[in-house]
Order: sequence, then structure tokens, then C-alpha cells
Amino acid sequence: MTKPLAGVRVLDLSRVLAGPWAGQTLADLGATVIKVEKPGSGDDTRSWGPPFLRSDIDADAAESAYFLAANRGKKSVTIDITQPQGQDLVRRLAARSDVVLENYKVGGLAKYGLDYAALKAVNPALIYCSITGFGQTGPYRDRAGYDFMIQAMGGLMSLTGETDSRPGGGPQKVGVALADIMTGLYATIGVLAALAHRDRTGEGQYIDLGLLDVQVATLANQAMNWLVSGKPPVRLGNAHPNIVPYQSFATRDGHMILAIGNDGQFARFCQVAGRPDLAANALFATNRVRVENREALIAILTPLLTERTTDDWIALLEPVAVPCGPINTLDRVFRDPQVQSRGMSFTLPHDRLGSVPQVANPLKLSATPITYQSAPPGLGQHTDEVMAELLGLGEEEIARLRAEGVV
Repeated sequence: MTKPLAGVRVLDLSRVLAGPWAGQTLADLGATVIKVEKPGSGDDTRSWGPPFLRSDIDADAAESAYFLAANRGKKSVTIDITQPQGQDLVRRLAARSDVVLENYKVGGLAKYGLDYAALKAVNPALIYCSITGFGQTGPYRDRAGYDFMIQAMGGLMSLTGETDSRPGGGPQKVGVALADIMTGLYATIGVLAALAHRDRTGEGQYIDLGLLDVQVATLANQAMNWLVSGKPPVRLGNAHPNIVPYQSFATRDGHMILAIGNDGQFARFCQVAGRPDLAANALFATNRVRVENREALIAILTPLLTERTTDDWIALLEPVAVPCGPINTLDRVFRDPQVQSRGMSFTLPHDRLGSVPQVANPLKLSATPITYQSAPPGLGQHTDEVMAELLGLGEEEIARLRAEGVV
């Protein structure tokens, strides 16, 4: 079965998360992804632990969970790009590639002759995607950008967390590096669009992607709330700015989410909860007035929901199509029958670690389903293979390059 991106070769010069996430997504779709890493240490995230996955068959083998999250399906090649011979190897690889991913600081690769202009000269059809904190232009272009900073500067943290007046109130970051992940996905979208353009015209192009731009773009309805009203949205904890009741509630034995999106769902909830009068009350009958009278309604619902357990509420509400659910820890997430039935976790064989657990790609393609090429690679695992098969280097030349510290 032909994979969607079969025949596409990606040269991945990125590290940490945003760029590698794009590279992994492209690999899942069938692209050949060659990850270029620094000899001796590799991607920064290889050392970002614990936890580390250790091997039962090789006492010296270990890999960080962080690295394993974003690098499956790739071939690892170690090249020292600070050396002229290393730069030449990367240029030769770029000449044989369709896409380059990189996340160096603005101008960081130009001093090595590996910027877009230099690589376009050897491959005019090349698609070159640069990921930086703030993009290639603007007053912040030279600043380093990290996900935590970007969540703050891009407004996400101003919307996340309890209000200052409540215990534990204050801005909070999201529990995963969401700005990085979303940037990786936008990079993937941009690469796919550029490939489609090249298929029609034969023309490559440059993609300039900044984490701050992505974070602002993904503020979505909250950004529009500000642009339309002129009032900056405030933190509401687990509540929704435009829908009520749409938040977490304490139950008799824990917590649950009630996500009522329309008036019909609210009426059915009230019936099940033994308070049909609330749905008929002029203060709460429509979502618009429920938002206006949020505090009064929540004050009524809070003690009501503590009368039953989470499982009891879910058993009562699901049959009448009222959206609700538990707040799962990750052990419960991966035991959830829906998550299991959708195959959201699996393992891949690994030469040194035996097997590696993975979280599945969520894309379900009917004609070209996702197939996984390989586990995340060991550092430099494919250097000899790529040098020989793609660049035509012989064993003696590869041995010389290794002796000189180029690879």
C-alpha cells in the first residue's frame, strides 16, 4: 500500500519539540525523514529526564521519554555542521531532499552556508521550513523563544488558571508544551501545502513560522472575544467564557466535567438532576442569560452535583445525551475502553531497548492508513547507511570522516 508521502525525503535539522513533531508527523505519513544530530550528544531532549526507558537486554541502553515522544520513524545521522566537511555533507543531503526542517535562531545556519539561499542554490525545488520563537522579521526576531515564554507572551496563560481572588488563583501554563506542538502541526500543514504547490509548478519555497504567531492564532474564540468586545478575557478556571454550565464540578467522590452546549441539553440535565424548574426559570432558560447569571446558577448546581458520585452522574446523563465525563489521570486515560479501541497506544521494536511504547497518530485515513516505519532511532544509528546509500560514500571515506570527528 502506497503511503501518502511515499517518495518524499525530509532533512530534519531541528531539535527539541516543534520541529521534531513536524518531522515525526511527516514520517507517520510515509516520508523518509533523516534527522541530523550533533555527534556525541544529539538532540537536547535525549538527556531530558528522568524518566528514561532502559533496556532489559543492554545495560548501557537508555533513552529519555521526551525524545521517544517526537522522533519515531526517523533515521539518525550524526554530522558536525561546524566543520566545512560536515557542511558539505548537509548540502549534499539537501540536494537530494524535498524538505528541510530547522529551528535555529534567525541567521544561525547562514554562517555555515546552510540557510535557505545556500541550499536553494543546490536544489531550487527545495521546501525549507524555519521555526523560530518570533519569526524571521520584527523587533523580537533575534530573541530565543521557548514554549513557556510563548504561552505567557501570547496570552494563553492570561486565560488559564483560576481568578486571582480564589485559592490557587493566578496565571498557569498548559500542562504540555502546547505552543510547540501546535507549531509542529502548522509546520506540517505548511510543508504539505508547499508540496502541493511544487507538484503543480515545480517551484520550492521558504516557510517562516514563529511560535508567537502560532500561539496568537490559536487563541481562537478568545481572541475574537477581545477583538469584538474590546475587553480582555479573564481567567475563569475550568469555566467557559461563552457557555454555562461548562466546567468542572465536585461530586461525592471526586470531580467531573459538565459540558452543556445548548438549551436542550440543559433542560435534560435539570430533569435528571431533579430540578426541572431551573430550565423554566427566566434567569437560566437560555445560554445567554445563564452566562449573565453564571454565579447564581453555579451556586445552585455546586451542592447538587455533590449528591452523587461521578460514575452515577455519568450513568444518568449519558443516556439522555448530556455531555459529561470524568477527569482522568493518564493511567485511566490509557485504560479507557474508547482510547484502547481506537488504538491510541502501541509498541515498536527497538534494536537496543527491545521495544518502545508510543502514542498513536490520531489520523484515520481510509485509503492510506498510518503505518509506522520504525522506533525513534539511536544516536547516529543510520549514519553509515545514509552516507553510503544516499551520498555514495565508501567504507574508507566514512571511516575517515568518523576519525576526523565530522560524523
